[in-house]
Amino acid sequence: MQKQTLVKILFILTIAFGTFSCTDKMDNSEEAKAERKKEVSEYVKHHNLDTHDFTLYSYKGEDGKDHSIGFPLPVILWSDGLHVFSSGKFHHGEEVVESNGKYFALDTHSYKIFETDQTGKISYDEDHHATNVKPLDFSITKSVFMIIVVGLIMFFLFRGLAKSYVKNGSIASGPGRFFEPIVLYIRDDIAIPNIGVEKHKRYMPFLLTVFFFVWFLNLFGLTPLGINVTGNIAITTALAIMTFLLTNFTGTKDYWKHIFDPLGDSMPWIAKIPLYIILIPIEVLGIFIKPFSLLIRLYANMQAGHIVLGSLLGLIYVFNSWLGGTLSFGLSFAISLIELLVAALQAYIFTMLSALYFGFASESHDHAEEHEGEIQHL
Repeated sequence: MQKQTLVKILFILTIAFGTFSCTDKMDNSEEAKAERKKEVSEYVKHHNLDTHDFTLYSYKGEDGKDHSIGFPLPVILWSDGLHVFSSGKFHHGEEVVESNGKYFALDTHSYKIFETDQTGKISYDEDHHATNVKPLDFSITKSVFMIIVVGLIMFFLFRGLAKSYVKNGSIASGPGRFFEPIVLYIRDDIAIPNIGVEKHKRYMPFLLTVFFFVWFLNLFGLTPLGINVTGNIAITTALAIMTFLLTNFTGTKDYWKHIFDPLGDSMPWIAKIPLYIILIPIEVLGIFIKPFSLLIRLYANMQAGHIVLGSLLGLIYVFNSWLGGTLSFGLSFAISLIELLVAALQAYIFTMLSALYFGFASESHDHAEEHEGEIQHL
């Protein structure tokens, strides 16, 4: 039995090594490797950009041009009027689109749309930034498309969970059995300890939505479809703004008193004035620093993970050898497993910090002080 197992392992290793050694005889000179590194860098950059079409697979054809399999998305622009057309008309930046007497071109470096002339000329400054007029872009991009998809998945998933409660008498059925413990964990271990039993219910819809929204998008980002929604700083900024608005619009008197009168009645007003010149601006600045830390943490972690994973996979192409390819694949697999953990961890941290901020806003001054150590730890 052991001999058979050993033979199988040796056979698999032989096939694997033979596969790597029988790859196309590519030029392994320093110039060729530098060119392949440049190609990998451009591909990783493109993989993390938000584009106007949804690409499932791309390849280089016999004609030497890049081809892709996917589907276009609607382009919605405002420039002296509304312009609506399919992103497929750009042909990946090779064609100029005419709409209502205006011409638009897709910049293949930034993948943004600019106004141009009939020839499609785009001018650049010294830093290689396009200087053409940029219309207001309300297009359904790849990120927006995935937000809609995840929103629909969440709607039907938790709608089914709610129906199972009504039908089976508070007993989850179907896929809801897997998500019910997570919902209870967010309620019992995140919302109630940080916000309180009396006031946590008003924040539960947002906390549950933001956790599963971020988690599902992070998981989709690990697929080879090039979906890096939470690695887009515009998306994380929008989520942080929601937390910011909920925190400050639901804040109690004690919350605002703590900001503009942080020392309370512990000192006479005359003695507090010099300290307040320093403390009040810091407290006001903290209102904006908290959501800023939310958006930067989520954006930086997800973007960095995608760049590292894409670079490791690209090394297989750069090395062009069974040893380098095997090592790169092994590291990529290990990073992918870590990214699965990071996907859930970042959703948890965003939800936990949001609950802490809501707790500061809804609790009295005395209770809010108890959580200062927790937020600093996170």
